Amino acid sequence: MKNHNPHSDGFAPEFALGHWGLHRVVRDGAGKPGLRQWEADANPTRIGLDQLSPEVQSLRVRRPSFRESWLKNGPGADSDRRGCDRFVELPWDEAHELVGRELGRVIGEYGNRAIFGGSYGWGSAGRFHHAQSQIHRFLNILGGYVRGRDSYSYGAGSVVLPHIVAPMEQLLDEHTDWTTLAEHNELFVAFGGIPLRNTQMTAGGPSSHRVREAMDRMRSRGVRFVNISPLRQDIEGAAEWIPIRPNTDVALMLALTHVLLTERLYDASFLERFCVGAEQVRSYVLGESDGVPKTPNWASGITGIPVAKMIQLARDMASLSTMVNASWSLQRQSHGEQSYWALVTLAAHLGQIGQPGGGFGIGYGTLNSVGSNELRISGPRLSQGRNPVGEFIPVARIADMLLNPGGSYQYDGGTYRYPDIRLVYWAGGNPFHHHQDLNRFMSAWQRPETIIIHEQFWNSSAKAADVVLPASMTFERNDVGYASREGHLVAMRKLQQPIGDARSDFDIFNGIARAMGKGETFSEGRTAEQWLEHIYAEFRARVGQQISLPDFESFWEAGRIEIPQSVGPTVMLEAFRADPEKHPLTTPSGRIELFSETIASFGYEDCPGQATWMEPVEWLGSDATSRFPLHLLSQEPRRRLHSQLDHSAYSREGKVHGREPVLISRADARARGISEGDVVRVFNDRGACLAAAKVTEDLVQGVAIIATGAWFDPVQWSPENRLEKHGNPNALTIDVGASKLSQATVAQSCLVEIEPFQGNLPEVTAFRLPEFVGESPNR
Repeated sequence: MKNHNPHSDGFAPEFALGHWGLHRVVRDGAGKPGLRQWEADANPTRIGLDQLSPEVQSLRVRRPSFRESWLKNGPGADSDRRGCDRFVELPWDEAHELVGRELGRVIGEYGNRAIFGGSYGWGSAGRFHHAQSQIHRFLNILGGYVRGRDSYSYGAGSVVLPHIVAPMEQLLDEHTDWTTLAEHNELFVAFGGIPLRNTQMTAGGPSSHRVREAMDRMRSRGVRFVNISPLRQDIEGAAEWIPIRPNTDVALMLALTHVLLTERLYDASFLERFCVGAEQVRSYVLGESDGVPKTPNWASGITGIPVAKMIQLARDMASLSTMVNASWSLQRQSHGEQSYWALVTLAAHLGQIGQPGGGFGIGYGTLNSVGSNELRISGPRLSQGRNPVGEFIPVARIADMLLNPGGSYQYDGGTYRYPDIRLVYWAGGNPFHHHQDLNRFMSAWQRPETIIIHEQFWNSSAKAADVVLPASMTFERNDVGYASREGHLVAMRKLQQPIGDARSDFDIFNGIARAMGKGETFSEGRTAEQWLEHIYAEFRARVGQQISLPDFESFWEAGRIEIPQSVGPTVMLEAFRADPEKHPLTTPSGRIELFSETIASFGYEDCPGQATWMEPVEWLGSDATSRFPLHLLSQEPRRRLHSQLDHSAYSREGKVHGREPVLISRADARARGISEGDVVRVFNDRGACLAAAKVTEDLVQGVAIIATGAWFDPVQWSPENRLEKHGNPNALTIDVGASKLSQATVAQSCLVEIEPFQGNLPEVTAFRLPEFVGESPNR
């Protein structure tokens, strides 16, 4: 493979692709690479521009590192020292042998069901050096592993939606495109807003950030946006703000449906032809089945929204071409399934599903790709093989699994048991970012005998591992960049040599596989570069009838190929609307199931057979507000992707006193003697963290917001930890399942109190390297 360098021969442009966008590579007089925003992107993000900086690189994992106690005394030794133990750096040949021997021991003594293949996260933007694909392929050739199912992002939605309309992934790919909405939509009602901070990203890398421009185009054509959210800024630009208490959107949706039914504004013919269960919904909403009519007056006491506002909104929705959208955050709560079920129920009563200006969305404002009119094709991929192990867990139940081996749990109609995990192997993702109730998680994290992690940086998860293997960064290897519905294919050329002894995940797994006598099985005799050509050739052959691609050499020299846009508009469920007999849904009835006989048959008291209002485990209407009167929400950050690049200068510029800000209303701040910029203690019975107050008028009173992704920084690495110093909200969130149906995260159902911090302010040590035994050259 030729790796053309425009600095030396001026032949081809160089691009760096990340989940936050495409960057142009520029080189100085010495050939050292730097990054700048791609000029064709009208609304680029600054995230990632400083990833080549010395500040970012200073926290790299440079050599294979083994926790001292584990190395000296064997697996399971002093597991309570994970997070604070010293590390011993070893050469790769020893690392391969030690890891291979440990994998062999666990498989020999306990079987492959004792290995959890943890790879939850966005990993690399490249299609070959994709950590999740690499680890799954590797563990499969060893005989399999216990896997995680669903996601933290939309776990409740991904389980409930196939029962009522269609798989979540299908719907996300089929959202009505922004151009079509600009031409046909009149009213866009956004439950949870359309936060542009989320649309900086697409898994795999966006081409051009489109959402801001798309919304501006819609406004120029008279579209009215309504933001139903505790935070005014959840829609940027002109929008009507309807403040709402967190976790109460279902009550509002049911009340809107009540208005449609009682004022005869609903579409009876749509319900009859395209849905099942409308009669059960009617009986519940009108109060015939439970004696509680779901009137606007009833909902007002729950949501805090005036009755007249709800009635007028329902009438407007019925009279205009209306899109109703719910953010992913709405289903990250107690009974989160109900949010999406109620949304589909409301949209069905409006009768505009399958029409170009109306219907529902469950992802506008979540990713740059949602609402794209680019061609929808599956990209290049690495075969992961077959996993012979059938055991799995819903991904958000990892702490339950580690703490309760052999315990039973219910999920989507089945009863399962948690496996007895002895070894966790993680590549891609940061469990001390994603998971909830991190003090409890620290207790769970002490249970396995061995924890192995591939990491680029010394973040909290790396410090809490037994074995840390240094993974190279995207620009230290060649790869093919692609994301569905982003309209381009990118030659991700290696820009510089890896830092220290870092290697790609492929090379790391290949070395361990060779040490275990499985090298040929894993690599199939190909180098990484040969694999790139192989997966590209497979992709080219597979999509040949849709698009014409050049051979690999021509693609690699071009640097970037634009993929033609789709022919015609994308309208969600258009074919179903046109002919439900010819294009039925994949639900049991082939129709939209407003009442699901399947879910009802499960007998779950926390997830009945239709969209239902149930009180969250923690919310502003609960008795717990006497002690913890503020509802804490955790949102996607503006200056990083989850926890990726939290140590970058751009992310750290957004902190105050080195800590993540907490947004609090002016009234709540005044009542607590808190001023702008004060360091405050945010706490509940699960834990406490320090954050810096950011006071605003644009937030519902009784609500506080902290962005996720601050690297976890406890005062002590133990379940008894009393304080997280950096502003990580998951020191506070609750770790229970949304319901027996999905067992998804409920991170958005969390009550806290906030007070000014008293005493000596502890130092933030999240970005400090761990201690090493002996000399550490070139560190």
